[in-house]
Amino acid sequence: MIIDEHLLILVLALLLDRIMGDPDWLWQRLPHPVVLFGKAISFFDRHFNVRDLPGMARRRNGVMSIIALLFGAVIAGSAVHGLLAFFGWFGILVEAGLVAIFLAQKSLADHVGEVSKALRSEGLDGGRRAVSRIVGRDPETLDEPGVCRAAIESLAENFSDGVVAPALWYAVFGLPGLFVYKMLNTADSMIGHKSETYIDFGWAAARLDDVANWPAARLSILLIAAGALAKKGLSALGNTIRVAVRDGGLHRSPNSGRPEAAMAGALDIQLAGPRVYGGEVVREPMINGSGRDIATVNDVDSGISIFYSACTMLTLVAFAAFLLLL
Repeated sequence: MIIDEHLLILVLALLLDRIMGDPDWLWQRLPHPVVLFGKAISFFDRHFNVRDLPGMARRRNGVMSIIALLFGAVIAGSAVHGLLAFFGWFGILVEAGLVAIFLAQKSLADHVGEVSKALRSEGLDGGRRAVSRIVGRDPETLDEPGVCRAAIESLAENFSDGVVAPALWYAVFGLPGLFVYKMLNTADSMIGHKSETYIDFGWAAARLDDVANWPAARLSILLIAAGALAKKGLSALGNTIRVAVRDGGLHRSPNSGRPEAAMAGALDIQLAGPRVYGGEVVREPMINGSGRDIATVNDVDSGISIFYSACTMLTLVAFAAFLLLL
């Protein structure tokens, strides 16, 4: 399939995901593809991440494991695409539905929106419960502005690796590229930690995930800037770009700081800074330190609005690219 067909399918998938999201009724009956990826990763983790092995041996096993997993993802993506190619336009529609499964526009906005709703209706305790479903930090350590910042940071970061990156990998490489990206991203979330158990075995997965997300993180800046322009005007556009360029590298992740800094500039609030994970304080500089230091529920709602505008811009860019290639 040539790239213009990828772009057409991507546009259909983005529209479908925007409308339908992640249907719970479907995944109550069928295993989600990411769950299957997770089971494959767990298999390699159980059999090759042996505690008694020295660090270099575990790192070698981790490298070989992720190579095998990514090779399997390429084979699976190619096989599924090859099968669907026999069915013409029906196959294209089915592939669009499959691609939509790996996107997270509506589901991400819904989860972050639940934090806003909980804060308004149930107060701080409700907001903490809602935000604990989307972030890993200790919710008990968060006051209301902290809950709001956590929700906004999750929204911005996951825009890059939950929407832009899978869209980009599919647009360029089709289903094999999308499967590779989601396998790698799932592996990073499962084994790409700096804990004693995974610092060696998950080293390759974490490094490759950083590489895979590099282009999308930078593209996310432009998309969030376009969303800020649509919702808040020209000054927000300038602030988004300025803060993203200046503070995007302050985050410990080489990629997550880019969309977070862009969103911080768009909303003119401070993000990141010291946070608590598992009782341990992670100290990082504040992104957009000159912005407002109190994030509010209204900022969460504004962030969702900018996020949706950025998603719309991504769809329009894909459609424009399709028309140009056509």
